[in-house]
Amino acid sequence: MAQAITAHTALLGVLGHPVGHSLSPAMHNAAIDALGLDWVYLALPVPAEGLATVVQGLEAIGCRGLNVTIPHKQAVAGLCRRLSPLAERVGAVNTLVPLEGGGWLGTNTDVEGFLTPLRGQSWQGRQALVLGNGGSSRAVVAALVELELDTITVVGRRPEALAAFAADCSSWAPRLGTCTLDRPLEPLLASADLVVNTTPVGMNSDQCPLSPGQLAVLRPMATVYDLIYVPRPTQLLRQAAARGCSTIDGLTMLVHQGAASLRLWSGRSDVPVAAMAAAAEAALRD
Repeated sequence: MAQAITAHTALLGVLGHPVGHSLSPAMHNAAIDALGLDWVYLALPVPAEGLATVVQGLEAIGCRGLNVTIPHKQAVAGLCRRLSPLAERVGAVNTLVPLEGGGWLGTNTDVEGFLTPLRGQSWQGRQALVLGNGGSSRAVVAALVELELDTITVVGRRPEALAAFAADCSSWAPRLGTCTLDRPLEPLLASADLVVNTTPVGMNSDQCPLSPGQLAVLRPMATVYDLIYVPRPTQLLRQAAARGCSTIDGLTMLVHQGAASLRLWSGRSDVPVAAMAAAAEAALRD
């Protein structure tokens, strides 16, 4: 049973706008309860114009840590006293950790969350295709670089946006390639060992970011990873599974990035990931 909230209860939270739909409070409070910590985790809706005030105010009252979600992941970096090297590369912060002497360390656990279900097998020398070049794709590319893939190709609509994306990542992702949607994707899909969807296509719908013809060239040994988890499974993952592909959805990433954040805040390695996953799945069903 959850502990009563008192004047001694420490605060954690997630900043976003909107943020009422977030599964983070359910999964973090389940973990906090299992760890026996006198903490509480809240969803804190913060419009862009109030971000600096809220971040400073939460530091002033001794907040133990924060997650940051859309649309604040880039803006909050400028409010941090220090950024981790990973956050600097990714250009986005999703976790704030209080620093001794004041201020926040901004880091990014989305990379670790994305990587966790891919660990345990060798990706060295293999090929990845990333659909979309929006905010989350940069964290995905940073994660894929760690796996030492032979090639990583990012697909997007606008050549100028793709060029800017590649230029931003060139110093730490030298093997990054790009492809616009006016070119055929079938050759890239046919050789891909890992396909990652970072676009919103398929969220709360039966749409799919790949056409039937494109899906038909996926190899059964490929892995398809969709950052979307509503519906569960998405149309992309249903079709990929029908092809015999391994599939991973975004709820796995959400749980593991949250667990990584909680390890940073608590200094504990025994964060109950299974309890977090069960709570997130239950909240999603509700």
